[in-house]
Amino acid sequence: MQHNIKMVIFDMAGTTVNENNLVYKTLQKAINEAGFNLNLDQVLAEGAGKEKRQAIRSVLAVYAGINDEDITGKIYQNFMEQLTEAYGKADILPHNNAIALFKALKQRKVYAVLNTGYDQSTAQSIIKKMRWKEGIDFDGLVTASDVSKNRPEPDMIYFAMNKFGIVNSSEVVKVGDSIVDIQEGQNAGCGLNIGITTGAHTAEQLLSANPDHVINNLIDLLPIII
Repeated sequence: MQHNIKMVIFDMAGTTVNENNLVYKTLQKAINEAGFNLNLDQVLAEGAGKEKRQAIRSVLAVYAGINDEDITGKIYQNFMEQLTEAYGKADILPHNNAIALFKALKQRKVYAVLNTGYDQSTAQSIIKKMRWKEGIDFDGLVTASDVSKNRPEPDMIYFAMNKFGIVNSSEVVKVGDSIVDIQEGQNAGCGLNIGITTGAHTAEQLLSANPDHVINNLIDLLPIII
């Protein structure tokens, strides 16, 4: 039982947004078009949840032994162009019970905030496609372009707390589908850090980061925090 929760911060892709790993499939394609031969599991293992330029750096460092900003920049540019096109065509839907959970939190006067390793324009295009409205369906959005340091640094969580006047991070819950989401919440001192199995990482991978809980559906959050 966790009381006095004032805010839940949700990752987007894989957690509240169901895009069937479109972003990481596109990232894999862009990396391989630069002359590499990586599979999706490798891209997910090292890239999931991170700001996307950093995701490319991590994947190349681990699987190709490469640390080259010129190559990273070219892959990133190709990735962003392809992602814009892919998102334009794809069906992007809320994950099961996302809106029901947001409504339940609103009734309990708990803020529902989205945070993401995407930049602001990509995040906004996804939200628009799902027809979500900030201030109605959810309370706030923090993206990689709002802060100087990205996950697993806690800056996006602190940004959200500051926006809504929350001083004590123990009153905040972080929910995400990747190890780096859990680490972000732990680094911020969140009261609960919760992994969810609907996206990038398996339950086993999530458990390696020592979350407080791992859930299989967003609605499973309610009994944990109320």
